[in-house]
Amino acid sequence: MDPIRESLLKKSKASKLEMRGKIITYFCIGLIVAIVLAIFYFVASKGLATFFTDKVSIKDFLLGKSWNPGTLDKSGKPEVGALPMISGSFFVTFLSALIATPFAIGTAIFMVEISPNKGSRILQPVTELLVGIPSVVYGFIGLSVVVPFVRSIFGGTGFGILSGTFVLFVMILPTVTSMTVDTLKSVPRYYREASLALGATRWQTIYKVILRAATPGIMTAVVFGMARAFGEALAVQMVIGNASLMPSSLITPSSTLTSILTMGIGNTVMGSLENNALWSLALILLLMSLFFNMVVRVIGKRGALK
Repeated sequence: MDPIRESLLKKSKASKLEMRGKIITYFCIGLIVAIVLAIFYFVASKGLATFFTDKVSIKDFLLGKSWNPGTLDKSGKPEVGALPMISGSFFVTFLSALIATPFAIGTAIFMVEISPNKGSRILQPVTELLVGIPSVVYGFIGLSVVVPFVRSIFGGTGFGILSGTFVLFVMILPTVTSMTVDTLKSVPRYYREASLALGATRWQTIYKVILRAATPGIMTAVVFGMARAFGEALAVQMVIGNASLMPSSLITPSSTLTSILTMGIGNTVMGSLENNALWSLALILLLMSLFFNMVVRVIGKRGALK
């Protein structure tokens, strides 16, 4: 073969490095996908065993109000009603997001629009500090401060959805705030300049222009905060009371999916009805995380279209 042609057809060192990089990248992507699929398969196989192996009705599981997998009801069916835990999880999630959202938006507006210098110098470190605090610390603070406060103000034992809401509010506030700050910073500067040029005040610009332009990003931040709250286990477990009962009020002991899981998964035998029922709760948590991710993607697409 012609030496010149051979040298031209020969792969260069750069192309070989590029090929190696592609192989490593595709391998890592494939490994991540395989791990995710394995997790889904493992949780689904364990969680669905409650319905296919133990013959528990999906309706009874999702709508039943009595949770005691080790006993049978009057009709001879196991008491595996997960509605109290599902309700408790949704209550603390939505209430904490409802309280955290105004605080997060107000803090983000101050940090970006009102006083960027003080915001970056004071509030930014505080927000980052709150993110780094372990869940058990939040739980101990809730146990020693929030629970006695709720007990003295509202009565009862102090344990319940309200205490869990206050703890989760503080826990998700940094997440919602930091994402809202990034969203406000991403609003184009000419939006502000055009609004002010038309005679709008600063507050009118913030309310009618900036916040409306940033609405998809703020909604995404709220959904991320809700996903964090829905999956939180230890801190909520320490203040909610862990009673597998339908919530009758915000100050009565209740439970969440995560609190029942963390308390019971180590005290059951693998393959038993009690264990399978707990894996079914884990499957609900997994499906809810998927739902939150889908909501984030839908909001992101709608925001991109605008």
